[in-house]
Amino acid sequence: MPQQQTRNRKPLRLPAYDYASPGAYFITAVTHQRSLLFEDQAIRSIVQETWQVLPHHFLGVSLDAFVVMPNHLHGIVIISVVGARFPRPSVPSHATIQGAETAPLRQPTLGQIVACFKYQTAKRINLHRATPGMPVWRRNYYEHVIRDDEDLDRIRQYIQNNPAQWHLDAENPENNVAKSRSRLARS
Repeated sequence: MPQQQTRNRKPLRLPAYDYASPGAYFITAVTHQRSLLFEDQAIRSIVQETWQVLPHHFLGVSLDAFVVMPNHLHGIVIISVVGARFPRPSVPSHATIQGAETAPLRQPTLGQIVACFKYQTAKRINLHRATPGMPVWRRNYYEHVIRDDEDLDRIRQYIQNNPAQWHLDAENPENNVAKSRSRLARS
């Protein structure tokens, strides 16, 4: 039986970085096979609505600039410090505790936030299309830890200008320059 060829994937994350750390993160998530799925307005609306409710699912998470492109999205996720400032209420000694004690809330990681977003959008999109279990997203996502206000402003500007630059976008299947770069990178 022939050996399977394994790809040497370049790690996408910073080694030893805690992605639950408070800060701002720029993410890009791309559709499965770069399909132009978000050209459909109903599907685009599902993506936008699901993005907007993320702060309701994760304590200490807020959102900044965001754009949905025909086959990918860009967004800024901000993770704030979350923690108990007061001790847990004491349980009276005569009270009976049933089950295990609830673990303290943990700071969500960027990966958990993106995974939740991708799962919820895929579920809703597949329900809308009547295509249960069909892949919607490319595996993984691109992230960038935003380091300072200048970096944040630059990324906000990039997100705002991205729709006008679609013809040059590396994710645009019609962009021959991007295709050429991709072919060169694989050789």
